[in-house]
Amino acid sequence: MKLICEVNENIQIITEANEAGEKQYFLEGILMQGNLKNKNGRMYPTETLANEVARYNREFVEQNRAYGELGHPQGPTINLERVSHMIKSLRQEGDNFVGRVKIMDTPYGNIVKNLMKEGAKLGFSSRGMGSLVKRGELMEVQKDFYLATAADIVADPSAPQALANGIMEGKEWVWDNGILVEKDVAQIKKDINEGYSTREERETVLLNAFNKFLKNI
Repeated sequence: MKLICEVNENIQIITEANEAGEKQYFLEGILMQGNLKNKNGRMYPTETLANEVARYNREFVEQNRAYGELGHPQGPTINLERVSHMIKSLRQEGDNFVGRVKIMDTPYGNIVKNLMKEGAKLGFSSRGMGSLVKRGELMEVQKDFYLATAADIVADPSAPQALANGIMEGKEWVWDNGILVEKDVAQIKKDINEGYSTREERETVLLNAFNKFLKNI
């Protein structure tokens, strides 16, 4: 499965006061779009997104455990140390999926709040995994699409978009006994563990594995 990252720049900044008069910060906007070829040449069937969003809402949003991070993580799992916000709602509007996130009072959440106060341009970046099949001039995301988070927060996403997508999509991920591991790393480990019978062969396998690792950095 490939790690898939999509950037969405049209974000609305919202501030509200709670019952104690404390200011709360929210971001709202389109997180994902179906049946549309996006800037990265990919298309998500609306039905595929709808099914996965229903699962994500049920298992994460409704359980108050739908988190997002600040920046572009290089893997599919959520790092709680970098969490900056909680996704409070994710709803379908036609082929669009609109989300609302609450900025949390965490170290990274406070960074986001200060960015908002200073007028920084912010964007959402969805993060998921799935298979891709080429359909003419586009890559279609398949039904095995799994949403890791509906929204990470990125600053001025238009400039680093190509680089960020290159980092996110440069490696494939596989399930290994319930743990996500990089496919390239998993294969290298397999080669090292199974690819030799003598000491000389082991040295050759280790050298080849090292060169393969360098090529994939």
